[in-house]
Amino acid sequence: MFNKILIANRGEIALRIIRTCKEMDILTVAVYSTADKDSLHVRFADEAVCIGPPSSTESYLSIPRIMAAVEITNADAVHPGYGFLAENADFAEVCQQYGIKFIGPTPDMIRKMGDKVTAKETMIKAGVPVVPGSDGLVKDVAHGQKIAADIGYPVIIKATAGGGGKGMRIVKSKDKFEEMWDSARREAKSSFGNDGIYVEKFIEEPRHIEFQIIGDQFGKVIHLSERDCTIQRRHQKLIEECPSPFMTPELREEMGIASIKAGSCINYEGVGTVEFLVDKHRKFYFMEMNTRIQVEHPVTEEVIDHDLIKEQIKVAAGEPLSGENHIPQLHAIECRINAEDPFNDFRPSPGKIQSFHSAKGHGVRVDTHVYAGYTVPPYYDSMIAKLICKAQTREECITKMRRALNEFIIEGIKTTIPFHKQLMENKKFIEGDFNTSFMDTFEIKEE
Repeated sequence: MFNKILIANRGEIALRIIRTCKEMDILTVAVYSTADKDSLHVRFADEAVCIGPPSSTESYLSIPRIMAAVEITNADAVHPGYGFLAENADFAEVCQQYGIKFIGPTPDMIRKMGDKVTAKETMIKAGVPVVPGSDGLVKDVAHGQKIAADIGYPVIIKATAGGGGKGMRIVKSKDKFEEMWDSARREAKSSFGNDGIYVEKFIEEPRHIEFQIIGDQFGKVIHLSERDCTIQRRHQKLIEECPSPFMTPELREEMGIASIKAGSCINYEGVGTVEFLVDKHRKFYFMEMNTRIQVEHPVTEEVIDHDLIKEQIKVAAGEPLSGENHIPQLHAIECRINAEDPFNDFRPSPGKIQSFHSAKGHGVRVDTHVYAGYTVPPYYDSMIAKLICKAQTREECITKMRRALNEFIIEGIKTTIPFHKQLMENKKFIEGDFNTSFMDTFEIKEE
């Protein structure tokens, strides 16, 4: 087992990893920018190293600075969390070259799954259903228009190096294709430094359902069931739940087998998530694979009673998997609490938190790095907490979430708590009748 792990991340996920490390008697190193000097992950780590100014490129995304922190603290492993360098194959490779264990898959695995075109080709070979579309990158707009005509509109243009909805455009008719093509390429180039584009059939009224998998260094891959991440805004997830209200035992078995195939075909090591689009007829299609721990991993933890960070560390240390596939026996829902104003188009709301009262009670979990007096910096992702509730049934879980949201008080900044309160009262959500366009018609009422 590792002696000391450096957490190459910040905020909530860094604190989450530190807690598990302490329970495993592993020493921890926090890295932080000057903007994060008062964050709880800095306070609770055994050691903390400032790696630069607020800008991510000069701190959390700087491989030389993070590796310097590894060297001066004598850490023998790095946990990247999610975001920042978590799916950066070059970073994983540098760690490998210096004899530092990167807690995650190998650089080759990250590259195979990180590029969406390569990932799709890999899935086709593995026998995993994929969305109809271009065979590799599209060379020019005329080539793209021909593919769109062959598979039929609507289509979706996607950046091969994309994520978070960037470099992605839905095209409903031929006359809009060139405009959307140019727009997607520009955004992809500015966001990722890569303007490679591919085209797929746009699946109408889809669900976004993902499967949590974990693989060890001996070729064993298991799945830990699904999470429903359908309710999104601008391709950013707002809530997640397990099990999916759309799931059937037969569909879970089929998707579970496909997820294990996806991991097994590259001998996947570590935790990962296989993401699918599921149409209204319950046909599913591989979308992408995330080679890291997910924001929404607590949903799975709560329904199967396993610490996924602990499992991730054990696998990275060379321990074999002992468990088998898991079927959820409880229901869990996670609400992402962001420092945003839901009544003003979710505009970011950084600033000082004047008062903070966390929701509590049986089956209620809050993962956060903030507190009363903490100043939310404007430089990073706006998520400041995750509220997770679990219960015997979905109905009970929604009721518990309503209660928890009503006692979760954050003052001094705007948050998305009011939005989540209204969502938990929405008839279509309660009935499980929604797809990825749910937020297009959801009206947030002023309180």
